[in-house]
Amino acid sequence: MTQLPLAVHLPSFRKPLPRALQLAARLGVQGVELDAREQVRPREMGPTALRHLKRLLQEHRLGVPAVAFPTRRGYNVEDGLDRRVEATRQAMQLAYRLGAPMVVNYVGQLPEKPEGPDWDLLVEVLTDLGRWGQRVGSLLAARTGPDPPQRLAQLLQTLPEGSLLVDLDPGLLVMHGHSVAEAVEQLGPWIAHVHARDGARDLALGHGVEVPLGRGSVDFEHLLGLLAERDYRGYLTIQRDQAERPQEEIELAVQFLRRLGQ
Repeated sequence: MTQLPLAVHLPSFRKPLPRALQLAARLGVQGVELDAREQVRPREMGPTALRHLKRLLQEHRLGVPAVAFPTRRGYNVEDGLDRRVEATRQAMQLAYRLGAPMVVNYVGQLPEKPEGPDWDLLVEVLTDLGRWGQRVGSLLAARTGPDPPQRLAQLLQTLPEGSLLVDLDPGLLVMHGHSVAEAVEQLGPWIAHVHARDGARDLALGHGVEVPLGRGSVDFEHLLGLLAERDYRGYLTIQRDQAERPQEEIELAVQFLRRLGQ
């Protein structure tokens, strides 16, 4: 099986950015996912700051496959929508300047049926962001999670071609009771980035939980096979939000993925 390039969601280290870059470089990964909400805010990234960051990335030989921009609300929530859209545009522009082809975010709770005001607003906003992304050179990627994969596929089919990509998060899918294989089947043509995250359903708690890579319900060997069938050549980006020992668990995740790629 072909070894896909590996990256780390940089905030997962829970360290200041320069130290986190050092840790990622020591693991020998090829890239890092930066957070444009808390870590590298677009409004604070003037020419000098941008040059400094790009120099750090170059020194550590790290690319940026994606920039995360998690918003508190989706793009079909009227409250604060104009500010949210403008902030997303700025994040997309920053992503391009860092060489990242996409900005990752959860686009919002998808309506059960492709109709009504919420649906129309979501389509309108994502179409607008798609045009902006094509203009600046970095598109928005919808992160999988609570919504059934077929519902997201329906949205993608409604949007103009090239408006929106998909960030496949198998851990989140499992935590919300969805099939990872079904998600790849439904969303395959749009998958541009994959988060290497594992999860499990905790029956006692009544909801899903994040677990170390390889210890949950995600069959990564099968997932990589499905991705290979679709000629996926993008990154596998390790993310750990709930790690007790982040540095150690990220290193183990890198080793786990490398073994699978042998």
